[in-house]
Amino acid sequence: MAQNVSAKFVLTNPIHCLSFGFGSGLLPKAPGTFGTLAAIPLYYLVADLSLSVYAFICVVICLLGIYFCEYTSKALKAHDHPGIVWDEIAGFFITMIGFSMNWQNLVLGFILFRFFDIIKPWPIRWIDSKVTGGFGIMLDDIIAGGFAWCSLHGIYFLWQQFA
Repeated sequence: MAQNVSAKFVLTNPIHCLSFGFGSGLLPKAPGTFGTLAAIPLYYLVADLSLSVYAFICVVICLLGIYFCEYTSKALKAHDHPGIVWDEIAGFFITMIGFSMNWQNLVLGFILFRFFDIIKPWPIRWIDSKVTGGFGIMLDDIIAGGFAWCSLHGIYFLWQQFA
């Protein structure tokens, strides 16, 4: 059951549905990318909240994600099944901490997060291969989100210096 997951399995269990990014992880090609896309409407709902409330929401998403991802990976008997994309939602939310909601930030944040999540520079690749369970599933994307967040800030800093 590691690769073939039915829509019924995902959509009839609320935790699996969340783990699979409201079903976006069921798509056969690039489920992580579609999971990140599923994060955008959620981000839109909370983007204008205060920084402290938004940061609190990020922490809650990450903590819940450890449980969701662990629960679903155990049910599938597969560590970090490609369809489990709650971690991508959390990583995108981390990428966007402190950035206003506009199309430029969304596109750049999306590209940067996907870049770091796919390329997995050190220590992301090491964590992905060594840390198991729901915590391991979440941690590599949390760090990829942190790398993307730092890169987004760096791009804005350089833009201000040379604009």
